[in-house]
Amino acid sequence: MRNLDKYKGVIPAFYACYDDEGNISPERVRTLTKYFIEKGVKGVYVNGSSGECIYQSVEDKKIVLENVMEEAQGKLTVIAHVACNNTKDSKELAAHAESLGVDAIAAIPPIYFRLPEYAIAEYWNDISSAAPNTDFVIYNIPQLAGVALTPSLFAEMRKNPNVIGVKNSSMPVQDIQIFKQDAGEDYIIFNGPDEQFISGRLIGAEAGIGGTYGVMPELFLKMNEYFENGDLDQARNIQYDINSIIYKMVSGHGNMYAVIKAILRENEDLDIGSVRKPLAELNDEDEKIVKEASQMIRDARAKYID
Repeated sequence: MRNLDKYKGVIPAFYACYDDEGNISPERVRTLTKYFIEKGVKGVYVNGSSGECIYQSVEDKKIVLENVMEEAQGKLTVIAHVACNNTKDSKELAAHAESLGVDAIAAIPPIYFRLPEYAIAEYWNDISSAAPNTDFVIYNIPQLAGVALTPSLFAEMRKNPNVIGVKNSSMPVQDIQIFKQDAGEDYIIFNGPDEQFISGRLIGAEAGIGGTYGVMPELFLKMNEYFENGDLDQARNIQYDINSIIYKMVSGHGNMYAVIKAILRENEDLDIGSVRKPLAELNDEDEKIVKEASQMIRDARAKYID
């Protein structure tokens, strides 16, 4: 049996950190890493969807990961998403991640062209071969990638000894059950959709990776604590409040991550810039949403934690 304990817990997806000109800011990357260490989360998932990976260059991603690792210093489990839409760049990022000593690498399937399962498996295995001493996590997000992880593809990937599990961001919670039942205890399944954190945990996920964790980590940590202590009523209450906050954050003109970054400025005095186009920045009407969501987070903290 593998020791997967370092992956079990609340793992926020790391946000893209820009300077005032829209370039990657090493200083702000390090500041955000310190913030997560101070909040007491299990780890961070770097250069994934929340890190705006589709809009980052290979060099951008390297700068981000280098600065995360510089600050993390073993205080966080670090999973580096390394997938690009071609094998060459993905392998370069995988090798770079291993050279920095990350705990695991992860990858979505190739997007745009609908590839057969054998080609997807070859793509993932090629990436893994560039980091032969590093754990590999499959990232299943069919609503964005356009292709779903099937039981047959997952079975093929489990032939690779580096594969330790799945970050499952598909909306049907029963997918977690399917992957967990097929893989068994020697693999870990991460819940992806933040709105179903306790549902995913209840049906088999041992951990969670999510894009809204970072703006309210205390709430996810407390919800996970209640879940692990068997207090499902309180865990559910927090989940309901978290979901109301998420619904508020996605209700504006600006992209949710632009709203999240504005809330971090409001609640944490943490400035990591805005979002990279074509993601939409905030407009004037969104300021009300930022204020309301910020207050909702503060109220939930007071209700469950303070």
